[in-house]
Amino acid sequence: MERLFDYVGHFGRFQALIYFSSAFQAISCGIHYLASVFIAITPKFICRAPENISSVLLPNASTLRLEDVWELWTPKDYLVVKQENGDIWELNQCSRFKRENTSYLTYSYDGNKTLFSCSNGYYYDNTNLESSIVTDWHLVCEREWLAKLIQPTFMFGVLIGAVIFGDIADRVGRRLILWLTSTGQFLFGIAVAFTFDYYSFVIVRFLLAMVSSGYYVVVFVYVTEYVGIKARSWASMHVHAFFAVGVMIVSLVGFLVRTWWMYQIILSLTTLPFVLCCWMLPETPFWLYSQGKHKEVEKLIGTIEKWNKISTPCKLSELCSVQETQKTEMDTLKKHSVLDLFYNWSFARRTVTVWLIWFTGSLGYYVFALNSVNLGGNEYLNLFLTSAVEIPSYIVACFGMDKIGRRNTLAPFLILSAVICGIIMLIPQDHSTVTIAMSMGGKFSIAVAFGLIYLYTAELYPTIVRSLAVGSGSMMCRIGSVVAPFCVYLTDVWIFMPQVSSCHHLYIHIYK
Repeated sequence: MERLFDYVGHFGRFQALIYFSSAFQAISCGIHYLASVFIAITPKFICRAPENISSVLLPNASTLRLEDVWELWTPKDYLVVKQENGDIWELNQCSRFKRENTSYLTYSYDGNKTLFSCSNGYYYDNTNLESSIVTDWHLVCEREWLAKLIQPTFMFGVLIGAVIFGDIADRVGRRLILWLTSTGQFLFGIAVAFTFDYYSFVIVRFLLAMVSSGYYVVVFVYVTEYVGIKARSWASMHVHAFFAVGVMIVSLVGFLVRTWWMYQIILSLTTLPFVLCCWMLPETPFWLYSQGKHKEVEKLIGTIEKWNKISTPCKLSELCSVQETQKTEMDTLKKHSVLDLFYNWSFARRTVTVWLIWFTGSLGYYVFALNSVNLGGNEYLNLFLTSAVEIPSYIVACFGMDKIGRRNTLAPFLILSAVICGIIMLIPQDHSTVTIAMSMGGKFSIAVAFGLIYLYTAELYPTIVRSLAVGSGSMMCRIGSVVAPFCVYLTDVWIFMPQVSSCHHLYIHIYK
């Protein structure tokens, strides 16, 4: 079947239309994968007093308005507030004390006081944020762990979706899965904004993750099976560029819209045109041929020839030998599973190596992306830049693959990303500009390796298990992406701890 492209062109008008119609939807995958970065922002907060406040004291300042304290207040300080009824309270982030003696108002106090929980909720700094799910559902203090599970549970849904939809696409076809998952992304994306509590939010986001992952896995196979070998590396690699554009949209919308549910609706609505494009996609000739649907293949070839203005028509019998056709028909009678990826020792070794690269690439990629908002400076600009740097990385990857091959491009950039992680740990914390620049370099390097492995995997396996191979590799990738948020949370221990973790895993893989 590969000879088909020698007749109809490797990237003609028909393939270009199919490519952009399917790849544009990858923008929505990038949007939903990283949307939680700004949905679950935790602003400065402090325990709420029972009644209205008349005055506020800080260690070296006083004011009548709580809104004025956030620039001066730090979490290690407590606030002293006097209520309109005369009660005086000391407010910490997760607790509060009521003073017994209310005859005078000072910051320091040595008298008796009673400890209370934050049963009245919290005050939040709304200077740069209208609302997030953290402020709406009070996911702080003893409920902080719920907020930290949002991204890992999403990535767990991505993992499940990669396994399920990668397998189903080999059985029922690429087109049906692209239709269902693209529609699901739009519907579940809108539904997230209307969830009424934390648990419904997590459930709907989990379903959104499954369909987003399903689309992203299958679209790579779809693009690979419509583009000839001469243009395949460029076409498949730049699907990742659409994903990066989606993350850039997240940073732009996050900067402009500071109310989480409105932010989610706007992000989801931007994907609607791409959903409509997916409904015009035909099935791939490779899958139709693998299922023995030869008449449909010939009809599709005729359509491609018409669009690409091919004057000399070709027949399926000219592309495939009788023996190849009979073998394909026998293969369609077999049901394939993950065990087929370990068919023999050569296949097994190949599969294990590919899975390791998927895991380490994903871990490094998402650590750099998620941790970009913790590096200092403007978090929206940081995320935008670390996403924008991906686009030239895919161009470099394509040139590398064409000139020196897949493997010789993959290995050096894995090593370079590990080295950059080590360098970042040596940079003083107050040099945020240097840290951001090095993080962009690390993201550039890991994006080359991470983007290349999709195409590499698709080319290493035959058609009948290609989606399964990419899907299972994506499953290992998502295990890395589930682990990545927990690595980012280690910034509470040390700001560069995420780099320590990802660097460790990268070095382990390199030396294996």
